Amino acid sequence: MEQMHGLYPQYFFNKHKGYGTKLHLDALKLYGPCEIHRKSFRPVKQLL
Repeated sequence: MEQMHGLYPQYFFNKHKGYGTKLHLDALKLYGPCEIHRKSFRPVKQLL
């Protein structure tokens, strides 16, 4: 997740290690999902 944070810092992958924290969910709503987000994750699925 540290490497993914380097590529996608706006999602704060370094702060949550893949878990859906409020910080990350807010970023998802603001920026939309990126290519590494799991499409089966409910918050991502709802944004697609």
